[in-house]
Amino acid sequence: MNTFDAIQQRRSVKHYDASHQMTDQEIKTLFELAILSPTSFNIQNWRFVVVKNPDLRQKIQEAAWNQSQITEASLTIILCADLKAWQKNPNRYWRNTSEEIRDRLVPMIVQFYEGKEQLQRDEAMRSCGMAGQTIMLTAKAMGYDSCPMIGFDPQKVSQFINLPADHVIGFIIVVGKAAKPANPRGGQLDLSEVLIYDHF
Repeated sequence: MNTFDAIQQRRSVKHYDASHQMTDQEIKTLFELAILSPTSFNIQNWRFVVVKNPDLRQKIQEAAWNQSQITEASLTIILCADLKAWQKNPNRYWRNTSEEIRDRLVPMIVQFYEGKEQLQRDEAMRSCGMAGQTIMLTAKAMGYDSCPMIGFDPQKVSQFINLPADHVIGFIIVVGKAAKPANPRGGQLDLSEVLIYDHF
């Protein structure tokens, strides 16, 4: 499937074939492509929690307004981010480059994020968003459907997965075989309403 088709056909599917299981290779492929998503300064701050334990998935479903896709889909992925990834051995983000490039970029990472809590959180959400879109488009290209979710209690889910204090949850994505197609699109705004050239 080409990129245009994947974008046009990707929908937020709510009902999944609970009997379908993705193969280990399919899951590996999905995340091998997800980690190619861009991040600022290549800090790769996303963390993907794949919830496999059935009891844990049930608890998360209860914390997500009992939305059945949490337990019915083949994969339940909690997209998290490490707020302090920028300061955790940042040399490793540029280990395959020359010493000259590392010496220039690594100090910039620290200067850019240090003491800027809001910027760190904003960066976490940007990174989760880009990785999430990569996951959903990859899933579509692989013949699967997906649904991004923010309808859950983040405090409860954080407790369930033992989220470290310096991490944050962006959102949840489920991936699987659709049991029912998505509802018709609600209605896209006209391009003229959202596309602005130069200034408002």
